[in-house]
Amino acid sequence: MSVFQKWGLKEIINASGKMTALGASAITHTVAEAMGQAASSFVKIDDLFVAAGKPIAEATGAEDGCPTTGAAAGIAISVAAVIAGTNLSLIERIPDTEGLKNQIIIQKGQSVNFGAPIRQMIAIGGGRVVEVGQANLVEPSHIEDAITENTAALIYIKSHHAVQKGMVSLEDMIAIAKRHGVPLIVDAAAEEDLRKYIRLGADLVLYSGGKAIGGPTSGFICGRHDLIEACRAQYKGVGRPMKIGKEGIVGLLTALEEYLAWDATGSVRRQQNESMRWLVGELQGIPGVTCELRQDEAGRQIYRAYIQIDATIVGKTALDVIRELESGDPAIYTRNHYANVGCIAIDPRPLFPGQEKVIARELKRILGKEGSP
Repeated sequence: MSVFQKWGLKEIINASGKMTALGASAITHTVAEAMGQAASSFVKIDDLFVAAGKPIAEATGAEDGCPTTGAAAGIAISVAAVIAGTNLSLIERIPDTEGLKNQIIIQKGQSVNFGAPIRQMIAIGGGRVVEVGQANLVEPSHIEDAITENTAALIYIKSHHAVQKGMVSLEDMIAIAKRHGVPLIVDAAAEEDLRKYIRLGADLVLYSGGKAIGGPTSGFICGRHDLIEACRAQYKGVGRPMKIGKEGIVGLLTALEEYLAWDATGSVRRQQNESMRWLVGELQGIPGVTCELRQDEAGRQIYRAYIQIDATIVGKTALDVIRELESGDPAIYTRNHYANVGCIAIDPRPLFPGQEKVIARELKRILGKEGSP
């Protein structure tokens, strides 16, 4: 019995991905042990924050790093940092930034809701959002025309939630930021490449610790040393209610160590891909159902099983199937971004060994093809 079942909650099979709504990642025993040791000891928190910056910098190629409670906190803290710097009087004013250089420029197709609005995270940090272009088309001139003496930073959202076409590229955003002497913040919350965005020239990059890295609920910001110092300073202001504790920082750093050594031979990736190929094969031949292996829509090296359901043949819509999966015990949660067009995806990363067989069995039952794999 899982610890959650003790309180009357159902067991869950997470085939959705490393999603906040499902608890993000399941940490390893090594990370859990490190967190337990940290939780039962004492440390000077300011010193721990500075010390944590070193392994974060080494992992990302940045000058420095700052732990956070997550990527959403990273947005608010980064915005506050580019507006207030290390000036305590300004830090204590956030989010009241009237009269300060406070405008944050974002492409309209990237002003999304990831579970909460990006705009709100920027506003918490004291930023005044300036959306440019259209939801499906932004030109470099839209960004350049919006830059004024009140521009504090540009922000780029690298996410599957954002529009993937018609946006100004990250490379062009960096060039524009450099040309105008304003910082560029990159939200790379769930990205797997920890060095790419610093290497390309971003000034601040924020990641989730509980997504690709596989750590506890946490995150970090990496980038220019002066801006990271400003990020740490925000814990005397707006960062205070989103502070991360000693056990969270130690768990993040331990998970980061494991992530850098993870899958050096590619064996885990191959096993995940093979499990999805197996699942695709098991579901082939069900009337009204077509399956294929497909790469992540945002370009990450993640391959999922995509199941297309023809409701006129199956007699059930994708949404009907999702409801049945989630009402079972264990409850199976799938990736449903395209459920409105009849498509359900299975993400292999959060699955424990053998759970793909349970998913196949339940899908066959729901779709009318009985029998165990």
